[in-house]
Amino acid sequence: MATSAEATAAQLIYGPNVLSNSAITTTKFIAACFAGAAAGILGLENWAGFILFVASTLLTAGITSAVNCKGKPKKYFQSGILELVNPGQDNAFTFVLVWTLFYGM
Repeated sequence: MATSAEATAAQLIYGPNVLSNSAITTTKFIAACFAGAAAGILGLENWAGFILFVASTLLTAGITSAVNCKGKPKKYFQSGILELVNPGQDNAFTFVLVWTLFYGM
């Protein structure tokens, strides 16, 4: 049985916002793909490629926060800007995969 704190937190989640936030996942995925392709095409190696990944993640989070969230990501995400900045394991692996693919060409 849910405690009163968990029940209160569950009531704060607005269904249409959760559905709309699924587009953010796609945006972060595509940004990781483009950053990986850019790192591969530029021939970046080691830390230079990962710095590009971190920079693209921060840029994507900043633009998403400013444009989609109107500067108030806490209103749309439970953890606020931290959820936007977190690249996620899938996006990091996608970046490395596309990076090596384009680097090998």
